[in-house]
Amino acid sequence: MDLLKREREAITNNEFVEKFDFEEIEEFVKSASKDLFISYKFANSNKMLVQPRGGFPTYEKVFKLYEEFIKAGVDVLPLTIDSNTRLNDYATAKKMLELSEESDIDMLNGYPLIIHGYKTTRKMVTHFNTPVSLRHGTPDARLLVEVALASGIFEIEGGPITYLLPYSKNFPLDKAFLYWKYVEKICALYSKFNEPINRESFGPLSATLQPPVIVIVIQLIEMLLSLEEGVKSFSVSFSQTGSVIQDIVTANVLKKLAREYANRFGFEDAKIHLVYHQWMGAFPYNKVHSDALITTATVIAALVEADKIITKTRDEAFGIPTKESNAQAVSSVQYTLKILNGLPKIMDDEEEEHLTSMVNSVMEAILNDKADTLWRKVLNTIKKGYLEIPFSPHIINANEVITVRDQNQNIRIYERGKLPISDKDFEYEKSKIKIPKDKTVVEKIIQDINIML
Repeated sequence: MDLLKREREAITNNEFVEKFDFEEIEEFVKSASKDLFISYKFANSNKMLVQPRGGFPTYEKVFKLYEEFIKAGVDVLPLTIDSNTRLNDYATAKKMLELSEESDIDMLNGYPLIIHGYKTTRKMVTHFNTPVSLRHGTPDARLLVEVALASGIFEIEGGPITYLLPYSKNFPLDKAFLYWKYVEKICALYSKFNEPINRESFGPLSATLQPPVIVIVIQLIEMLLSLEEGVKSFSVSFSQTGSVIQDIVTANVLKKLAREYANRFGFEDAKIHLVYHQWMGAFPYNKVHSDALITTATVIAALVEADKIITKTRDEAFGIPTKESNAQAVSSVQYTLKILNGLPKIMDDEEEEHLTSMVNSVMEAILNDKADTLWRKVLNTIKKGYLEIPFSPHIINANEVITVRDQNQNIRIYERGKLPISDKDFEYEKSKIKIPKDKTVVEKIIQDINIML
C-alpha cells in the first residue's frame, strides 16, 4: 500500500463520516456525466459561466435553492460550507444540523457536507446534472475535499494562502501548505478518471483594498503549487476593485502572467481560466444602487473576458440573501451578458507595464529564496514579510503594506513595508496618491473601504 493510500484511509476513517468505498467512488467518477465537470463546460461553452453564492444547512433547502437557480438559468451551482465544518468541528456541525432540521430554523451558515455524507449529497448533485463548486474557506480541507469529490463536486476552491491568511488568526501556515498539497494530489488523481477536476484560487483575499500586485502574485503561487502536483485545470480569480480600468489592467496582466509562469515551469498543457467576483466589499443599503453595482460588475466581467462570473445580490447589505434574491441576480446577470456583444478590447499600456514589473519583482524574490521547494520558498517569503495580505488577521502576516485609492479610485500602495518592488515602481504608486489636507490616512482608508455605500 502506497503512502498516499494509507494517508487517505486514515483521513477518511472518521467517526462523523460514512465508510468510504474508494473502489465505488472511483467507478462513479469514471462514469460521471461530463456535464458535472466545469472543466468540460469551460471547454465546450461559448459564453461566460454564471455562478451565484448560496448555501443552507439542510438538504431540502439546498435542493430548493438549486431548483430556483436552474430556473434562473444558472451555469454553475455553489455549495457553501458552514463555519463549523470549515474549522473541522464536525461534532458541533452535527448537533446544529439536527437542530436546524427539528426547528426549521437555520442554525448553520452553510451546508455541513461531512455530516450529510457523500452518498446523500451525490443524489442531489447528479439530479441537477450541473457543475457544483465547493466554497468553504478551510485551512485543512483534506476530508472535506474527499467527501466533495465522492459526491460529484468537481470544482474545488481555495488554497493554502487564500483560505488561511484572510480567514484565520493562529492556524499554522506550514501545515496549511502540506494539507493543500494533499488536496492537489487527490484532485490530480481524480482528474485521470474522467474530465479534469478544476481548482480555483480565491482572489478576493480579505476583500479590503487589496493591491493587484499582491492578488496576482498569490494567484500565480497557488496555481503553480496546484499544477506541480498534476492538476490540469485551474482558475485564477480576482474581485471588482472599484475602478473599471484597474479591473481591466488586472485581468490583462493576470491572464498573461498566469500563462507565462505556467509555461515557464513546464505546464504548457494546463488549462487556465479567469474568474471575476462581483463587488466583495460593503454593499449599499439602497437596493436600486445595489442593482446598478451588480450590472456594472457584469459589464466589467464582459470587458475583461472572464470565463466565469460569481454573482452578488441586491440584498447583500441586509444579511444572507434568500433563494429568490439569489435566483433574481443570476437571471439579471445572464440577461446583461446576453445583450453585451462586440465590446472593444481595452488596454492601458503604461499601467500594465507597471503592474507586470511589480508582480515579476515579487515573484523573483520568492523564487530566489534558498529553500528547496516552492511551498517552502513562499512560507519563508511570508515569514520575512516580503509577501502579505492587507487587513489579514493572521499572526504571521506582516500588516505593513498600506493601501489607499487615487483620484480615479485605483487601489495604490501608500506604504510598501517589505514588499520587494522597485523604488521606481513604488514612486509611481506614490505619485498617483493625493490625500486631502483635511483627512488623516486612517480617515482616507475608511472612506476608500466604504466607496460603494
